[in-house]
Amino acid sequence: MHRILVLHGPNLNALGTREPEIYGHDSLADVDERLRRLGAELQVEVECLQSNHEGVLIDALYQARGRFAGVLLNAGGLTHTSVALRDAVVAAGLPVVEVHVSNPHARESFRHRSTLSGAALAVVQGFGPDSYLLALRGLAARLAHGVQA
Repeated sequence: MHRILVLHGPNLNALGTREPEIYGHDSLADVDERLRRLGAELQVEVECLQSNHEGVLIDALYQARGRFAGVLLNAGGLTHTSVALRDAVVAAGLPVVEVHVSNPHARESFRHRSTLSGAALAVVQGFGPDSYLLALRGLAARLAHGVQA
């Protein structure tokens, strides 16, 4: 059974209450529970971690090597600013799917650039909290077919 790490970045702990017109009404706990249930259906184990601190996310990526087959990463605002997080995505050597609840390209211009996309296996965005579920389905399918980073 493949293990998949889900990393939620800054402010995602406020899902459900922060700008619900953009991010929806599901809490982060709701999203994590839906991911675990879908993971069980897909026969993958899902472990979730949220942090508002860039270094915690970077450490988690390095620690994922040898423990997880892939990563779903919603880096929040760090998506647009963190070269260090991008470097950790590359160095982890795991397939990483970049996830966004909203569509960054339909928002402010500073959100149109991602430092992570070029290092990611794929990007899923704009489907609300279902973006995570679509990303999990895609990553699980790729892992089942032997995809590497």
